[in-house]
Amino acid sequence: MIETIAAHPHVFWLSLGGLLLAAEMLGGNGYLLWSGVAAVITGIVVWLLPFGWEWQGVLFAVLTLVAAWLWWRWLTRQVREQKPADATLNQRGQQLVGKRYTLETTLVNGRGHVRVGDSSWPVVADDDLIAGTQVEVTAVEGITLHVKAC
Repeated sequence: MIETIAAHPHVFWLSLGGLLLAAEMLGGNGYLLWSGVAAVITGIVVWLLPFGWEWQGVLFAVLTLVAAWLWWRWLTRQVREQKPADATLNQRGQQLVGKRYTLETTLVNGRGHVRVGDSSWPVVADDDLIAGTQVEVTAVEGITLHVKAC
């Protein structure tokens, strides 16, 4: 067995890379991905340019570290460029602040309704406004939208 590995080291590295990548698919947390990629690259390099096992190990270690570092840099750049987590996720009312809608009913004592998509939301305003007036949502309190005329 050792003689076969010594005679064909690229088969060992390609097999190791395949096993690491398969194990990564089972685990799925990313730890084995870059070692698997490094092992496959090492196998290809050793197949094209045969050299001693010591340098093969060094090449594998360096490729693993470089791949992991490049992945870390790419990931931190993606996180930095990504907009901050949407603080209004699952808070539909907060997502409506700043949007404009048409009043569905005339506001009586500053209260009425506005149609948002396929639903009707209660609204409160400082003034009585007639139906059809364009309003902008300024705040949300529970399920009630605070609006002002545009």
